[in-house]
Amino acid sequence: MFNILLFIYAIITLWALFSVIMYGTRPTKSLSWVLIIVIFPFGGALLYYLFGVNRRKFKFFRLKRSQKRKLYDIENKEAIDAEFEFESMQSRKLSKLILNNTYLYVKHGNKVDVLNTGKDTFDAIFNAIEKAKDFIHVQYYIFEKGELQDKFYEIFKKKIEEGVEIRMIYDSFGSVSFRGKLKKRFRDIGVKTNPMMPLRFGSLLFTLNYRNHRKIIIIDGKIGFTGGFNVSDKYIQSTSDLGIWEDLHVKLEGPVVNSLHRIFIKDYHFASKEPLLLTSKYLPNHKNTGTSAVQIVASGPDSNQPAIMQQYIAMINLAESSIFIANPYFIPGSAVILALIIAAQSGIEVTLIVPKKGDSILVTYSMLSNFEELLAVGINIYERDGFSHSKVIVIDEKIASIGSGNFDHRSFELNFEINAVIYDKNIAKQIIVESENKCSKASKLSYESFKNRSKSQKFLEGLAKFFIPLL
Repeated sequence: MFNILLFIYAIITLWALFSVIMYGTRPTKSLSWVLIIVIFPFGGALLYYLFGVNRRKFKFFRLKRSQKRKLYDIENKEAIDAEFEFESMQSRKLSKLILNNTYLYVKHGNKVDVLNTGKDTFDAIFNAIEKAKDFIHVQYYIFEKGELQDKFYEIFKKKIEEGVEIRMIYDSFGSVSFRGKLKKRFRDIGVKTNPMMPLRFGSLLFTLNYRNHRKIIIIDGKIGFTGGFNVSDKYIQSTSDLGIWEDLHVKLEGPVVNSLHRIFIKDYHFASKEPLLLTSKYLPNHKNTGTSAVQIVASGPDSNQPAIMQQYIAMINLAESSIFIANPYFIPGSAVILALIIAAQSGIEVTLIVPKKGDSILVTYSMLSNFEELLAVGINIYERDGFSHSKVIVIDEKIASIGSGNFDHRSFELNFEINAVIYDKNIAKQIIVESENKCSKASKLSYESFKNRSKSQKFLEGLAKFFIPLL
């Protein structure tokens, strides 16, 4: 029996190692998987098969619907009368990169409201939904049972009775509890609900690792919301020892709402198989409602380029005086780490703010493993007592990005993500002022004391690095 198990183990391990060598995307990531496969018999190979296989290299990931997703943006490009041109070379370069990656233009004349708390965010969302006349489109990674979900239900029921169309898509993994009676009660009142990449037998192994992490709400094609908040009561009340989760969201009004809506329309079409909603009813003409230039960045495993990662690296490289980053999952990989080190050594003030205590021990130690080399070049790192779920980067107090994209492998390569890049110094300064207030209450790490941390902590950080491909 032992010999049979040994033979099976050898076959499985050799297959996994062969797959890593043949289809691995990066040497560092491949090496991590090799170590996981070797160190953890059977379990390592299983983890690799579930989370590590680069399925885009395989025929079953090049199915017809996957190809249709990749062609969607080319076949349904945004129509634009006159492309907005920046005076700043910095903004021109960034916006051109995003356009080439996403086929989404910079839109001028938008009104942007930055929402800093769960209460402010959901009050704004519910107030806007209450005023809907034609349709409400909702997309979330997590749509969780609780007070907020009940509030959505109550308003949806009222709006459907008024003749308003409601469509909702959700990630089947993040919203795993939204099924059975919970989902049925929304469908029973007329909400068209569809999961993204449903967890079904036969396709589970091919889709489990690719999640839709986007958060989007569109009301009548006139108002849009996006950012980091999910529908979960942890954002409005303390449900664990992490306290009330903090995050950032934006309310958008103006021409950029159509760009945001196009991402929802694409996802809804492939989740529901219903016809595309590319009509003037859903993508109306917009008058300028404000003074902000905004551009939407969307990326996913069907993108030709890792648009979110390239956006972050471009912003770091284009910074001239300052870089501010707030992110709860700062595990970016060597390219971003090197870009930050180069920026700091070029005299740019770099500030990173992260939670002192995260929602995952593995993530916490993985983040800490990068801090010593960042502190060594003068990067300011602050640890906050409360758990901040914000995904923000601001450069030169001029350009800000708020969205769903984390600084990790999953957001860069595996998840469907969305960010709003705001080319407006007033909005950027507003975010910086709020962030500086938070930094004043946070603990600033010292290079001298951090490098002398215990050997046991260093060991745990090193061990955690092996699992970065899973995060």
